Amino acid sequence: MTQDTSPQLPHPLTGKLFPSPVPPGADWPEDPAAADTPVAHDAARVRDLAATAADVGQLNAMASVCRACDRLVQWREDVAERKRASFAGEPYWGRPVPSYGDPRARLAVIGLAPAANGGNRTGRMFTGDRAGDWIYAALHRAGFAEHETVSTAGDGQALHGVRMVAPVRCAPPANKPTPVEKATCGGWFDAEIGLLTELRGMLALGGIAWQTVLAATARMGWEVPRPRPTFGHGAVAHLRTPDGRDVRLVGCYHVSQRNTFTGLLTEQMLDDALALAAAPPA
Repeated sequence: MTQDTSPQLPHPLTGKLFPSPVPPGADWPEDPAAADTPVAHDAARVRDLAATAADVGQLNAMASVCRACDRLVQWREDVAERKRASFAGEPYWGRPVPSYGDPRARLAVIGLAPAANGGNRTGRMFTGDRAGDWIYAALHRAGFAEHETVSTAGDGQALHGVRMVAPVRCAPPANKPTPVEKATCGGWFDAEIGLLTELRGMLALGGIAWQTVLAATARMGWEVPRPRPTFGHGAVAHLRTPDGRDVRLVGCYHVSQRNTFTGLLTEQMLDDALALAAAPPA
């Protein structure tokens, strides 16, 4: 890593100086890791470490220092060092972005991967870009989020009953992780879904999130409909866990700028999909 040679810049909220990317245990707001958190360098180690996690806090500490995918490590750190011009005076997180929200969530919002200048900069899922503006506003309208807006990790936001989880935790070039990268990060994803023992609903933002959930839950021994349901906005798939919980999976167009600017996804559509995913099991 290149943290030692990166100039230190003030965090926009706390003013504390950090290099880009940020080393674990450096007191970045909401950083789950410590300097001695074990690091995965390949897919097998991801699975091994994920299996040791007793809770989502331990899991996310290890996931937040993962270096298993060389291409993603290179990209996330290059972006952190180069920076977008509008954020040139800020430090960038530049590490895998932890899941965010309630560890006892009944609803999981499944994304895709962090944005290069969003979560990869702020250190929190869906924070620092327009997609995040949409999803947090919707969660606030539904009573799940403490605040309507977010700016960076440590800004006082909190989620109640909801957890955000990404199938890929590092910002990928062109927002397109490879199949191997998705499979590698699947070790963290599967473990986290398994640790959310009160889960009753999942909102899949986009087709990749939908497919990821169906594949992951099948690997985990859940009852998954066959043939596998097709993604669509408002599509519903009924899943059952090995311990007998019914979990409703709901599809929703992604909150990307392209979808929201063109009207493919409206606020009402997002609110309706969120309400469906959060509704008690029939």
